[in-house]
Amino acid sequence: MLRVILFILAICIGATGFFESGLSLAADSVLALPAPDRSGGIPLMRALNERRTDRGISSEALSNADLSNLLWAAWGINRSDGRRTIPTARGKQDINLYLAIENGVWLYEAKEHRLRQVLPEDYRGRFGNAAVTLLFASPADDPFAGMHIGSMYQNAGLYCASAGLANVVKASGTDVLAKKLPLPAGYKIFIVQSIGHPKK
Repeated sequence: MLRVILFILAICIGATGFFESGLSLAADSVLALPAPDRSGGIPLMRALNERRTDRGISSEALSNADLSNLLWAAWGINRSDGRRTIPTARGKQDINLYLAIENGVWLYEAKEHRLRQVLPEDYRGRFGNAAVTLLFASPADDPFAGMHIGSMYQNAGLYCASAGLANVVKASGTDVLAKKLPLPAGYKIFIVQSIGHPKK
């Protein structure tokens, strides 16, 4: 009986980081995100003026609100019919958005506005050790992939400008997790985008 109690206690201690973060951890490695703030941020023209590339990115974790807003801005659902924050040719929504953070690599599931873990390890060091790196995946033969992904990382960059975060879009590093990431058949990572607080 004592061993059972100690085992349960160890699990609770190990999970403390998840609960302190404000994200709820389900048994099947799903993290529920808080609702995005759809009415905040700075005016659009100011965000455009302040949008820029900044490679000096800290590994300090983003707040739960920033993570939620960032993912919703890039690939969230903004209408009751399931359409997204970006335009998609022919209504195609076949992009997978992954993010590498401290506790693994996760797939963003927009319909539920949540994350599903696909790799448990911390791979941030392979992307320059930024707090978050977004990985944009699409079918390799999709002629609209560039259009869709470009809209996504621009939305993410504008959110960064609004929230005072640094970001850099990179064509390098797209194959870092090529042999590990469980992509759907025929998919590939086209672009990665590292995001976080600016280094002081």
